[in-house]
Amino acid sequence: MAERILDIEGLVKVYGTVRANDGITLHVNRGEIVALLGENGAGKSTLVKQIFGLVIPDSGTISINGSVAKIKDPTDAIARGVGMVHQHFQLVPVMTVAENVVLGNEPLKGLRLDLSSARELVRTISERHGLEVDPDAIIEDLPVGTQQRVEIIKALSRKVELLILDEPTAVLTPQETDELLAVMKELAAAGTAIVFITHKLREVLAVADRVYVLRRGKTVGEVKASETDAAGLAQLMVGRTVVLQVDKEDPKVGAEVLKVTDLEVMDDRHLKAVNGFNLTVNAGEIVGVAGVEGNGQRELVEAIAGMRRPVKGAIALGGVDITLANPYQTHAAGLGHIPEDREKHGLVSDYSIADNLVLNRFDEPEFRNGPVRDTAAINANADNWIKTFDIRTPSGDLPASSLSGGNKQKVVVAREMSIEPRLLLAAQPTRGVDVGSIEFIHRRIVEARDRGAAVLLVSAELDEILGLADRIAVIHSGKVVKEMPAEGADRTYIGELMAGGH
Repeated sequence: MAERILDIEGLVKVYGTVRANDGITLHVNRGEIVALLGENGAGKSTLVKQIFGLVIPDSGTISINGSVAKIKDPTDAIARGVGMVHQHFQLVPVMTVAENVVLGNEPLKGLRLDLSSARELVRTISERHGLEVDPDAIIEDLPVGTQQRVEIIKALSRKVELLILDEPTAVLTPQETDELLAVMKELAAAGTAIVFITHKLREVLAVADRVYVLRRGKTVGEVKASETDAAGLAQLMVGRTVVLQVDKEDPKVGAEVLKVTDLEVMDDRHLKAVNGFNLTVNAGEIVGVAGVEGNGQRELVEAIAGMRRPVKGAIALGGVDITLANPYQTHAAGLGHIPEDREKHGLVSDYSIADNLVLNRFDEPEFRNGPVRDTAAINANADNWIKTFDIRTPSGDLPASSLSGGNKQKVVVAREMSIEPRLLLAAQPTRGVDVGSIEFIHRRIVEARDRGAAVLLVSAELDEILGLADRIAVIHSGKVVKEMPAEGADRTYIGELMAGGH
């Protein structure tokens, strides 16, 4: 019989009226890889935070190596052999790999840090598990895939028996993802139990032994990965059949809509993030910008949307120069903008859903009587888009903050689609939403293309780019390094370009 590392029985965690975890029961054996799947708000992160001591359960039990454990905090979890690699790395950028690995558990020589021991520890773990990394490298100089290796080495240095990975491939290139999946298999083969949260079904099927699916805080399914497929997992996640492949006809490409020429844009640190970017997007086509996050995509999108001023170059929308335009002016020129951060740039959380659906149109004649807002028209507009976009809410009068992540995204997409834009600028349009909402949003983006809109899709998800785009532009270090038709595009080659192999 397999040796049980983790046993969870009837775990409950309540926040106000929300039962984030509602009687969850699961187990993990030594040397086993278990995936946690579920929609946004299904309770996955709450569950693993309880295992790692970041959240205290209200009821139920967590047993580690056969003993019931009341895990008080992460230090207690680590002492029990539990390690966690967070989605957002917990590393000190200006310190070396070795210094980060031993931080909080420093080997001493007298009263001073024994750096040679720290370096040797990194080398030993690296060689044992195939996690190649230079102990003396500075963290901020390393690519994100290598930084993640450092996080794993740090966890393994604590003699971890159960390793939790939260969205481990979110910011990795395809090659880095494949390397990580290979490392996970190697760790499991050596006896480490692994629990990982992901929304990428391909990765689950590639490495998981078993899969638990959570929905609304409950475990709704447990299945062996070898006995299911992506469609089966998606159906378990959302409770209905989901079409995973984007169904679209060949594009009917029209006239040029967006032209970006020799664009240069600075980031918040006054460093050049966009560096000589050139691209055109035509009516009736979707152009996908593929790249590892941090290569100028955010600054590019903000410059086109009028949220950030370029220092050089030009942006034209439908022949109109919008290089120095503000968001109001870019909207007037025909730009619909789905921002990557819906909470910060897409919604006013305290405003009603109805008001959020007219944020960029509140001053139009359709929604006012002279100088006064036409509340009836605003509410009728909301009723229409709530129905059309299947926004799950009892009323448009409720604040946007009452919605789930997927429904908030639908509000943003509905609003930007409502103007029938000449150019739809979609930045990470399905980030943090479940597979059901992804299917819906993808369909709407294709519909915008088919109505004749030009679509510029900026996404860190290569699968999304490959599925939606008609043409792909790979970005690295702030410029387009290669353009190609999406049809027949080689995933591995794109990954190499994304990593700078041009």
